[in-house]
Amino acid sequence: MHSDELFERARHRIPGGVNSPVRAFRGVGGTPRFIARASGCRMWDVDGNELIDYIGSWGPMIVGHTHPEVVEALTEALARGTSYGAPTGLEVELAETIAGAVPSMEMLRLTSSGTEATMSAIRVARGFTERSKLIKFEGCYHGHADSLLVKAGSGVATLGLPDSPGVTPGAVADTLVARFNDLGSVSALFEAADGDVACVIVEPVAGNMGTVPPAPGFLEGLRELCTRHGAVLVFDEVMTGFRVARGGAQARYGVTPDVTCLGKIIGGGLPVGAYGGRRDIMERVAPAGPIYQAGTLSGNPLAVTAGLVTLRLLESDSVYAQLDATVAAIADGITALAGEAGVPTVTNRVGSMWTTFFHDGPAVTDWNTASASDTRRYGRFFHAMLDRGIYLAPSQYEAAFVGLAHTGDAVEFTLDAAREAFRAVGPA
Repeated sequence: MHSDELFERARHRIPGGVNSPVRAFRGVGGTPRFIARASGCRMWDVDGNELIDYIGSWGPMIVGHTHPEVVEALTEALARGTSYGAPTGLEVELAETIAGAVPSMEMLRLTSSGTEATMSAIRVARGFTERSKLIKFEGCYHGHADSLLVKAGSGVATLGLPDSPGVTPGAVADTLVARFNDLGSVSALFEAADGDVACVIVEPVAGNMGTVPPAPGFLEGLRELCTRHGAVLVFDEVMTGFRVARGGAQARYGVTPDVTCLGKIIGGGLPVGAYGGRRDIMERVAPAGPIYQAGTLSGNPLAVTAGLVTLRLLESDSVYAQLDATVAAIADGITALAGEAGVPTVTNRVGSMWTTFFHDGPAVTDWNTASASDTRRYGRFFHAMLDRGIYLAPSQYEAAFVGLAHTGDAVEFTLDAAREAFRAVGPA
């Protein structure tokens, strides 16, 4: 069957025809591509088109699709069983591997998704501090837990939705919203809350309003404010963990949070999440302490196996130098090509993630500037690239990702496609 036929069938049984909103192409128009298979940096849809993939399952496929070492390990693990509902040695090994790379995670708990990780981290912060309020940032998405669907990015921003129906006023009454890269807005919320802020949760590099790096001093300022006010600093590194550096954004910027949330790469493409941090905080989690959190498939042996192999493939510093160089070549090339075509853009990049905003600048630094982008022009560019074999995020407000499988030939092909796509979009 072709993608349009499958999409029509899907819409009868699956809300919007997709199992995660941004996949529906609502932000760019058209019919989503249904994928048949993938290998390395390429995917093939059911229509027979070959695509260079810059979504990478929204970040996890940093070593490439169907990496032979990952596939071999998963095949062996599958023969031993898919889930036990009991501890395994693999869980211990993954926890030790993560803690070795991210020293701030002295203890950690595995979950089955990033949403579970962030939701649990907030509960632990509230239980540890015995306070109620949390501070988050406009345009930052931390999963679909009720208290976090306030001025969220990602699919919420793509679809132009308000705070989600079904979330009660009580669920978000203690959620305070600050402006990303604006320490003054955070300080004002701390003062107004009068000692009742349990935590600040932030994507240290925003990826769900598009890629937006922290301004110099922003993360350091959050660390100082949380320390001064006795609040827990939570870094949501579901996207940036093991991507912008082996130790995540906290290693790249030299700022230590109290609690970190991970996902994506630590499962090697299978469903996984984790949250962890200071020992005195994490020892409050059940059964060691009174703060309850559980999960039937947490520490699933297949996800843990894929994660361990993936993290082993990322051990060398040269890996991250290669990823940074690949993104630099793409981002710099796109900037030059957009300029030649007279198309106003701003391209942000950090590590192996980037976003090209169709924005006349001079910079994209927060949700206000990101949301001023021309989403219609992005949609035209997206389809022009898709027609030329390049699979970008179907939303202006998402990051693009490279992996180790994106070699020079793929980069050259991408820039050739971008040259033609910018011409198709036309000057401002």
